[in-house]
Amino acid sequence: MTARDRTRRPVSKDKNSGARRPAARARRATLPMPSWIARKRDGAELDDDALRAIIDGASRGLVPDYQMAALLMAIVWRGLSPRELGTWLDAMVASGDRLSLDRIPGMKVDKHSTGGVGDKISLCLAPLVAACGVPVPMMSGRSLGHTGGTLDKLEAIPGFRTALGPRAFERVLEKAGLVLAGQSARLAPADRLLYALRDATATVESIPLIASSILSKKIAEGADALVMDVKVGSGAFLPERARARALARTIVELGGRAGLRVVALLTAMDQPIGRAVGNACELAEAIEILRGGGPADTRALTLRLGAEMLVLGRRARDRDAAAALIEGAIGSGAGLERLRRCVALQGGDLRVIDDPRRLPRAPRVKEIRARASGWLTRLDAGQLGRGATLLGAGRLRQDERVDAGVGIELDHKVGDEIERGERLATVRFNDPARWSAARTLLEQAFVMGAGPVRVSRRMVLETIA
Repeated sequence: MTARDRTRRPVSKDKNSGARRPAARARRATLPMPSWIARKRDGAELDDDALRAIIDGASRGLVPDYQMAALLMAIVWRGLSPRELGTWLDAMVASGDRLSLDRIPGMKVDKHSTGGVGDKISLCLAPLVAACGVPVPMMSGRSLGHTGGTLDKLEAIPGFRTALGPRAFERVLEKAGLVLAGQSARLAPADRLLYALRDATATVESIPLIASSILSKKIAEGADALVMDVKVGSGAFLPERARARALARTIVELGGRAGLRVVALLTAMDQPIGRAVGNACELAEAIEILRGGGPADTRALTLRLGAEMLVLGRRARDRDAAAALIEGAIGSGAGLERLRRCVALQGGDLRVIDDPRRLPRAPRVKEIRARASGWLTRLDAGQLGRGATLLGAGRLRQDERVDAGVGIELDHKVGDEIERGERLATVRFNDPARWSAARTLLEQAFVMGAGPVRVSRRMVLETIA
């Protein structure tokens, strides 16, 4: 039986009407969910058969949402043992198709970020790594809360298709060396179901559930290796370093047990990456990096993550040699050409890659200016991200639409000396009411001090492998 066969619901005959109906409905009561929920609630482990039955049952509709939500909350409180988590991950992957990319030569390496503010790194990183000879099957997500989503940034390109079936996903990867797409309905469908439920029941922030969610997609998409970027700081999903480290270690160990080579980096997210916060404006900054320009921090993080991917992909012996290859792909324009090829294959308008001024740009403009002279001692990424979300650049619910043209363009970063009245940022928006709602948050994100502040330029805080 194939993974696809396993996801098909069996049907049975309704004796009264003669109509066919899902057999799952008739068997819903056969799973002893209350006893399993109680067992996990009380801190005991569930056996492998129970875990597989739960994931399979959730995928088939045998487990009602209220029972699954109760189990997820029990997992948030009690966790999963390494054995439980390994079985849970295997069952999530087995809930749908698993792509085989064997006919594409080389190690296939993906990169995933836990999400940050101004984090446009994937948009320039994937084309550069592909240009250096490592295929990049990148399955990305959308924004939720104050952290941005790669798919929303890509959809600022008119016509760009992020929804690709398995064959189209493989074809783009083969022809462009990279593919930038969303999660297919047939890949790890249990993850799609559980994530929506976790989002609605305040059970997202669980390290075992986060790790299995990320890895189920990466394994199902056919990746051989993964570079994991775990953000730390005020703009991060998990702000505390200890929790971020625990997540990184869990992903490295769990991925390794599942046959996926993983390197995780803890990276700083106390202030936004680069100068742009938004969708179209972040895409424009990524294109600027591919053209040899762009902010120093965006470029530095791109080089470091790219170097890790090339080492995992066996295209370079060490990070220094790999970084030199990435620099070469920027200088030659090979990375930009790979992005153009990917955009064309996924139906996007190439004119915006050649001229980013064609990207959406909200017409209303406000400036945030310094109220006193001094040094910028803090630029709160979390507040800027929440302010950008209120403007329409992000979403608080999964069904909300984002405004691609909304954005914040920063003139200064932490450590800069600033005169009173000097411009700190330019804010672009469409709806004046949204500006009114976001204004205080945005203004308070900039904290001035009377004296200079020591600024760490180190973006990578730890490497876990």
